[in-house]
Amino acid sequence: MPDREPVAAPDAETHRAAAERLAGLATPAGALGRLGDLAVWWSATQGEVPPPALDGGDDVRLVIFAGDHGVAAHGVSAYPPEITGAMVRTFVAGHAGVSALAIAHRVAVRVLDLGVDDDLVGVPDEVRAHKVRRGSGAIHLEDALTADETTRALEAGRAVAHEEITAGARLLLTGDMGIGNTTPAAALVAAGLGVRAEDVVGRGIGVDDAGLARKKEVVAAALARGGDRTQDPVETLTALGSADLAATVGFLEAAARAGVPVLLDGLMSVACALTAERMAPGAAAWWAAGHRSTEPAQSLALAHLGLEPLLDLGLRLGEGSGAVAAVPLVRSAAALLRDVALLAELTGPTG
Repeated sequence: MPDREPVAAPDAETHRAAAERLAGLATPAGALGRLGDLAVWWSATQGEVPPPALDGGDDVRLVIFAGDHGVAAHGVSAYPPEITGAMVRTFVAGHAGVSALAIAHRVAVRVLDLGVDDDLVGVPDEVRAHKVRRGSGAIHLEDALTADETTRALEAGRAVAHEEITAGARLLLTGDMGIGNTTPAAALVAAGLGVRAEDVVGRGIGVDDAGLARKKEVVAAALARGGDRTQDPVETLTALGSADLAATVGFLEAAARAGVPVLLDGLMSVACALTAERMAPGAAAWWAAGHRSTEPAQSLALAHLGLEPLLDLGLRLGEGSGAVAAVPLVRSAAALLRDVALLAELTGPTG
């Protein structure tokens, strides 16, 4: 694997100053728990102490990358592939589960078709502007993408990250939509961590025991087919990923290199984060985990990245819903570090 350019961490001096301010707040030592840790991280990523507020709208932005997966035709999902296109239309209409959460928490939402197996006639052109292909290959039988398609998907994700940052994003969120997508995501985690299929495969959005067994067989076959190519993160995406997952990897890498923090979502988001960290060592310092999903692969990847989820609600919806649900915690953490009085201000110089 070629050397990858590392990513600089959030400013160490700002982190130190934020931790010092936290210690000096008019609250008992350690009383803010992980909200305090989150506040210090947020402040460091912004390069300001106290940190700025997150007002919502332009500054908090979710991008949902959508795509279909060839494995969905092989018994690994409880839902038919046609749901993917229908859900893209639902996002556009603003009536999906994550749409309701986004409205409640003032998060801008953008959905993009990278690999949906549908022409999406009638959907706004901008949704299809970055489409790489219709569907991705069934990874236990063939590569998900060609090398050129992987490059195009990565570049699309990078371009979208820069577009969102230019539009005013100070906190980015990742979302997904694609029937069968937990299978390639689990394969990406297994490849990235060097673990077995049975260690990473979960029930996704609700497969029965037979479906779970089939998913394990598919992921094991995909890993065997990928062979030594899984030592390289880009080759891993070509062999085992999909257009939407590769775009998410590019998005996460570009955000970290631009110094813009990302709140991760469930398995797909975290599998892509693991892959992006392989491509851009140190990028994980710019990410926070929104929630713990029910998928074992997500917990394994989070542990490897050193990220502790902010929420643990048993969510398995995807779409970016867990990340959006965690946005109020980031706002709360910022407010505490910004607006709580310092103990020294209350006691005076001789207090």
